[in-house]
Amino acid sequence: MAEFNPLVFPLSPPPIPSVLAWSRAYDGSRGERINLSQAVPGYPTHPDMLKWLGEMAAKQDFTNYGEIEGEPELRQAYASHVAGLYGATMSPTNIHITSGANQAFMCLIMAVAKAGEAVALPLPFYFNHDTTLAMLGIRTVPIACDAGFLPDVSSVKAAVKSGIRALVLVTPNNPTGAAYPPALLDEIYEICRAGNVWLILDETYRDFLPSGSGAPHRLIGRPDWEKTLALTYSFSKSYCIPGHRLGAITAGAEMIDQVAKVMDNLQICAPRAAQAAVAKAITALADWRKANNDEISRRVAAMKDVMTRLPAWEISAIGAYFAYVRHPFPGVKSETVAEKLARDYGVICLPGAYFGEGQENHLRFAFANADAATILKLEERLGGFSI
Repeated sequence: MAEFNPLVFPLSPPPIPSVLAWSRAYDGSRGERINLSQAVPGYPTHPDMLKWLGEMAAKQDFTNYGEIEGEPELRQAYASHVAGLYGATMSPTNIHITSGANQAFMCLIMAVAKAGEAVALPLPFYFNHDTTLAMLGIRTVPIACDAGFLPDVSSVKAAVKSGIRALVLVTPNNPTGAAYPPALLDEIYEICRAGNVWLILDETYRDFLPSGSGAPHRLIGRPDWEKTLALTYSFSKSYCIPGHRLGAITAGAEMIDQVAKVMDNLQICAPRAAQAAVAKAITALADWRKANNDEISRRVAAMKDVMTRLPAWEISAIGAYFAYVRHPFPGVKSETVAEKLARDYGVICLPGAYFGEGQENHLRFAFANADAATILKLEERLGGFSI
């Protein structure tokens, strides 16, 4: 048999299908499955979005190739949105539309690093970031985090000094839910700027910060921010359209030019009908998005509430879509705990080991795709769980 790429072959299978496969053995004896595995919105998209998607999909124009950087209407609408959020000047030349935030990340990484070089990720990391680097032959340098899962500044300094090409942060974080304070991001940005290292900030869950939080940081609009900063975003989460695969990069015009070279080889352009629909929705559905954020806050409250009655289980961090939970079985692999939860108790979550070394004591609960009533059912399931 011909050989496979040695950078891809050793990688583990995709995590979500793996844990869903465990749940197929569940007999239903404890009630309906509680699926906390994948970060998907647990409520439907707005009826107007469905209408616009249908209207745009029926247009002959959108069956043709579009501009590599994205539809002009969406780039303008999103640039205006980002400018308003961060109080900065922004134009469509700062925006590149992609097929989801994962593709945005791959485009950025290919634009700034090559095989044999290094990129830093906080530990625990988002697994798709780590596997993307691995299959590109780029080394991962781990950034230590404190007890609240915030990046350790001294670890960032050491990584920058070691010669990394980029530092990648996710805030609010996947898998922990931790939101990085603006002051911390200021400090990290200055370290990266001084070391001529790209700071790539994944803001997939930016719209799910608590109401009244204000701008997540103060980095956009700083003098020369385009020389070291790039942001990624997901329309998929905020507009409940993950199946349409739509994300965005915000960066300097020079970075957008480099990303276009990569995108032309990956996909040419993101799905055009979805872009046209979202261009309408950014302003029209602003109140609906805020209501969704309030709903996520209720799910956060439900998760905190139920865990107060499960003293053996501990929330180490929580926010946006995720709770990073310490299970009460020291020395037992997180994969063993997660598999038994799925097979015997119908609770589907991800093992901490999927997010890097030293995470065996944790599980990731993606609670955003379960309503508050469903989350409260965890009290009985986890309370009666044993290995």
